[in-house]
This record gives sequence, C-alpha cells and structure tokens, in this order.
Amino acid sequence: MTITRTNEYLLGMLKELQKLPCETEWVEFKKNNAKPDEIGEYLSALANSAALMGKTNAYIAWGIDNISHEVTGTKFRPESIKIGNEELENWLSRLLSPRINFHFYTLNYDGIDVILLEINSASSQPVSFNGQEYIRVGSYKKKLKEHPEKERKLWRLLDITSFEKGVAAENVTAEETLRLLDYPTYFNLIKLPLPENRSGIFGALKLEEMITESKSGNWNITNMGAILFAKKLSDFTHLKRKAVRIIQYKGESKFETIREEVSEKGYAVGYDDLMRIIMQLLPSNETIKQGFRKQASMLPELAIRELVANALIHQDFYASGTSVMIELFSNRIEVTSPGLALVKIDRFLDSPPKSRNETIASFMRRINICEERGSGIDKVVIETETYQLPAPIFRTTDEYTQAILFAHKELKEMDKSDRIRACYLHAALRYVQHSPMTNSTLRERFAIDIKNSAIVSRIIADTIEAKFIRCQDESVGTKARKYIPCWA
Repeated sequence: MTITRTNEYLLGMLKELQKLPCETEWVEFKKNNAKPDEIGEYLSALANSAALMGKTNAYIAWGIDNISHEVTGTKFRPESIKIGNEELENWLSRLLSPRINFHFYTLNYDGIDVILLEINSASSQPVSFNGQEYIRVGSYKKKLKEHPEKERKLWRLLDITSFEKGVAAENVTAEETLRLLDYPTYFNLIKLPLPENRSGIFGALKLEEMITESKSGNWNITNMGAILFAKKLSDFTHLKRKAVRIIQYKGESKFETIREEVSEKGYAVGYDDLMRIIMQLLPSNETIKQGFRKQASMLPELAIRELVANALIHQDFYASGTSVMIELFSNRIEVTSPGLALVKIDRFLDSPPKSRNETIASFMRRINICEERGSGIDKVVIETETYQLPAPIFRTTDEYTQAILFAHKELKEMDKSDRIRACYLHAALRYVQHSPMTNSTLRERFAIDIKNSAIVSRIIADTIEAKFIRCQDESVGTKARKYIPCWA
C-alpha cells in the first residue's frame, strides 16, 4: 500500500466504498461517534476481517451515513483527541497487538469534511486491542473468541500466508508500478537484457512473484517485490519502517552519535550502496607494507557482508515499528535484526538454516548477495580467525537477534569469556569441516608461540569446564587429544 495518498486517490476510494450495497466485514461508516475505546475495537475487528476476506486494507469513514451512504460530514477530528496527555493515534497504536499500520486522512468532499481511516489487514496473527481480539460478523463487531469457526479459519489463513506473498501496493497502474520499482536493476542482477517492451518487463516480474495481476486489470506489488526492489521503501506504508538504519557512534559507547543514515532502497537494489556506507564509516587501521602506508578496515568486509545479508533475509518482517540496525563503534560493529533466531545461537555453525522468508532468501542467493545454505556464519568465523580477531558474539531475545564483530585484540587483552567463546567457535568450525580441534590448531588460531602452548591448554580446560567442548577420546595422550563441541 503506497504511503503517497493523493486527495484524488482517497476521494476515489471513498466513492468506491459508498457504492457498496451495505456495510461489510471490512468497511464501517460513522457520523460523529469517536469514542477512543470503540475505535480501537473496530481497528482489531476490521483488520482481522479484512484478512479473512482477502483484503489488503479495511476502512472506517466518518461523515458517511451508514444506511444511505450519503455524505453528511463530521465534526470528528482525530488530531484533537487526547487520552490523558497521549494523542489518539499513539494511544491506539500502543494498545494494538501486534501493532499494525493505520492512518487517518481528512478529506474535503465537495466542501464537506470526511475522515477516512485506512487499516492494514492482520498478517502474522489476529490483531487484539487492549488484550481482546475482535471480528466482524456482518456489520456487527464481536469478540473473536465467541466465534471459534472464524477464529480457526483466520489462524489457518495467517499460517499459510507468507510475508513475501502479501501485498505492499494494491491495484496500481502499470505506470505507477514502474515508477515504484527499480526494474532495470532487477534485470541487471539476474544478468538478463532489459526487455524491449512492457509486456516482457511485467511478464518477468510476475513470474518472480514481484507483482500479481489485480482483478481490475491493474497490478499488485507484492511485499517481496517492494522489499527487494523499491526505489524508496517509504513509498510503501507498512514497509517504510523496514529501511535499514546505520548509526555511527563516537568511541565505544552510545553516548555520542556522529552520524545516522537510513538506506531507503529495497534490499536487493540497495545492498551495494548499503555496504559502501558501512565500510566508509567503519574505522580503519594504518598498516605499512613494503615501505608504503595503507589504510585497512578494522574488520573484514566479507564477514560484515554475511552478517548484514543474514540480518536482512532472516528478520521477522511482522515485527512492527522496527528494522535492521547497524551500529558502528570504534572497536566493533553490531548488527541487529528484528525477531527471535529460529536456530539456537550456539548451533549457528552446524544446524541447517531456517528462514522465515525463504523466497527472499532464495532470490538473494541467486544474485550472490548471500552464501549458500549454512555457509554464511562459517565464513564469518573463518574471517575472524584469519584476521586474528576476537570471536563474534551472537545474542537473541524474543524481540531481536544480534551479531557483534570486534576489532583486533591481543590475546592478553581478551578476558576469559572472550577466550572460551573463541575456543568453542573454533571447535565447532573444525567439527563441521570434519577435522576436530587440537591444541595445535587452537594455538594457530590465537597465534600463540609453541613455547607458550600451556596457555592454549588452559583455554581448552576453561572451555571444557564451561561445558562448551569435550575431549573426543580421553584414552589418548594429552598432546594427541582432539576436541569437539559438547553437542556433537
């Protein structure tokens, strides 16, 4: 659904709603009734009913008679209503779960004021207001739990509807479709010549499910088409918050921000620009080789590319009001992605990857933005070992998944947890490569001189004590022992 709503478009939409023979499950007409609680309940009911009816949006129109559908005008002004000190729109959004996109529009209909509320349909789960889910039964608002057959049907629909196939912009013209999507870059990325006519362009985009035909003969842009190839994500209401944020801080804390940027392009079309911005903002170190001074990034680009690609592809797009965030510090980079990791963080290296967005992941693999299944995190760990960096940290909560890459530290600067983490990831990496870790391989990982191998033995002992690794065969001598992850 495009965020660019002209008055002409909205008036046209309102006139189409007026033509309906009666109020439906996804449309409500009112005059002045604007009780905040009731609006919230209608938001829940209409969003859920729109999903059941296969509609992208639902609507409430104030200033339209609910029987004749004639324009009567309204005194309702949403911007003037406050609950306590909180504005109506913020209050409603806070009490909706999950939060969905909705917007109030003030229209002038032949000199008469009308308010149109546009509501995105439910997507990942039924929408509740203040802890209660609602549904429309005909033109009546009811509690969803009182209609178990509708509740079961709604859950079935939401379970089988992937994010990628959802509609980002509904019933747009061919001209508008080409304006919103960077289709030349699509053909460039898949290494095909740009078709000479519109038929070839639209045929290819339709085959990729970037667009679908609407019933009226226009086009629907899918979420997949928009998230990958939007010229500006802000052109799509429920995707505008999915633009990637890049924040550069001074020093090692968030106390002072130096720069903040938002990458507005779709992920496929904007990925190279996104990486360019990151690498330009990332601190660099000066090295001297063969008498020449050279600036080198403090972190390997390949590792960053993998983490950023993973964050974009595997995020929970249904997590409202949040996006992938990349934070740059003087000693590290933090890449944060919305949603709980689908694989346990200590099994990132060996578990088959699970993706919420497999169609997007598959396309990004085709255009070489991300690696083949399961090899991305391997490469991150390999890069950190090659450049003698501290092991990355992976974290997950119910709300986000985060990866942290650190700049170089001498072994003496690493604390016990740093060493244990590096030892575990080294053992896990060696295991998936079918070559168990030994004292010697870990010594090479840390660049420890052979005369200081006792340090490596201490790190291995600490990691065993922490129950991250175990000896593969304790019957052999200490020097010949091999170590594998505890889960192996």
